[in-house]
Amino acid sequence: MNSFLTIIKLDYLQRTRSYAFLITLCATLAIAYTFVPEPNANYSTIRIADYVGYYNSAWFGYVTAIMTSIFLSLIGFYLVNSGIKTDSNTRVGQIVAATRIKNFSYLFSKVLSNFLLLLTIAAVVFIMSIILFFLYNDGYPFKLFQFIKPYAVITIPALFIISVLAVISEMFLEKYSIVQNIGFFVFFSVLMVFSPKTENQFSLDIFGSKIVMYQLEETVREITNTDKDTDLSIGYVLGNTKKPDKFLFEGIDFSTSFLLSRFVWMALGILLLFLVSVLFHRFDVKERGYAKISKVKTINQSLIKNVDLSRLPSAKVNYSMFPLLKTEILLLLRKGKKWLWIINLIGVVLLAVLPLITAHQMVLPILWFLQVSRLSVLSNKETISNVHYFSFTAFKPLRRLLVSQLFSGIILMLFLALPLIVRLGLLTNITAVTSILLGSLFITSLAVCLGILSKGKKLFEVLFFMITYANINGIPFADYFGGFEHSNFYLIVLTLFVLLFCSVIFIKRKHELNN
Repeated sequence: MNSFLTIIKLDYLQRTRSYAFLITLCATLAIAYTFVPEPNANYSTIRIADYVGYYNSAWFGYVTAIMTSIFLSLIGFYLVNSGIKTDSNTRVGQIVAATRIKNFSYLFSKVLSNFLLLLTIAAVVFIMSIILFFLYNDGYPFKLFQFIKPYAVITIPALFIISVLAVISEMFLEKYSIVQNIGFFVFFSVLMVFSPKTENQFSLDIFGSKIVMYQLEETVREITNTDKDTDLSIGYVLGNTKKPDKFLFEGIDFSTSFLLSRFVWMALGILLLFLVSVLFHRFDVKERGYAKISKVKTINQSLIKNVDLSRLPSAKVNYSMFPLLKTEILLLLRKGKKWLWIINLIGVVLLAVLPLITAHQMVLPILWFLQVSRLSVLSNKETISNVHYFSFTAFKPLRRLLVSQLFSGIILMLFLALPLIVRLGLLTNITAVTSILLGSLFITSLAVCLGILSKGKKLFEVLFFMITYANINGIPFADYFGGFEHSNFYLIVLTLFVLLFCSVIFIKRKHELNN
């Protein structure tokens, strides 16, 4: 029992003390601030047709609980799905494997540490929602239970299930991070499309948010006398200057069957973990990268004495950046499994044959997202491999090494987008072509910037997933490649972001070199 609790404690402390967690926590606070818009904001988060609820305790509690459940489920998987891999890389796993702890106990400790990490972020959002209530409320009294109830019923079970899924997926796909990323992306998208209408179907909703959304929709139907067959728009509404009408929302009395379903989902997660724990490798894996030791051949000393050093070709010094650029491009191309390039080539073909709007708005962001495992280690693979002290001693590491890493990522992204660039160029759509060029600069510089700041890849993977998911759902605010209509200042704003990221990159890397 002591070893079980110790693993949970140390794993939790290790993660919460990392730069990636602190940056993610700050980003979460900034995003949570937008969960309930201030009264004069030109956007809304939960808006049913032209109605939003009065800013009372129930509206604040349920809206932030729903947004937290979906948002943390969205990024939480990518934030916590590296616990086993970390233990393997740091050799802590081999030490744990030598103890008496059972497979299930070890895996369950990872689930709980994942859960506590996500619960910490949720607690911060919970406190933020209470603060926002006192800032924005419409004169209604503060009721703490209206905040606790939705978080306990909706958010907490969802975060626990995500924690279980992260451990199970990592257990089977530890060496295939890109498969984990794509698999969860598809899984999350399917769950969001699922639209239950009956009590039994609501119990199948892992996130637990559908029942609240349905109840809100029914309330608006009663107010507006709208037919049940008429769809009402629900969700984020950006740039809407029309002031919404308001209705009174006083919370939901969850049925007993729905409450039981939340516990059943958590129990099924534990049961599934128990069943697959017998397949856990317990860190008994073959190490890669060790060359076979061959018999040492003795060298005739007389041959060495007869070697004329003057006849050997002299070493040539090449300070050009092109050899480094070639090496970085080859490292990007060779990273990951070869069969993944089949998917990339299919995406390239789709860019050439699909309708222009579909190719630009849907295929391009997905194709670029498939390179997340390559871009996430673009600037910190030396640190991950513990050879950064050697690489930083290279001649002009800022001008040559760092620039070659940036250029290699940009070249890769532009190569994948080449069919779309050619099609847009033939139509003389210079703005769209320029947007794609700036988009490749934006996402590559963002990857390098976050990699250097967080000294890891997790933060970029989380953020890139969020950006891609927002683009697929047609949110123009997240568009970084010109797939949607924008104002004349769009290219200027995108250029400023690129310059900001590049400035941070060079300042931070120069500071590291000097110290």
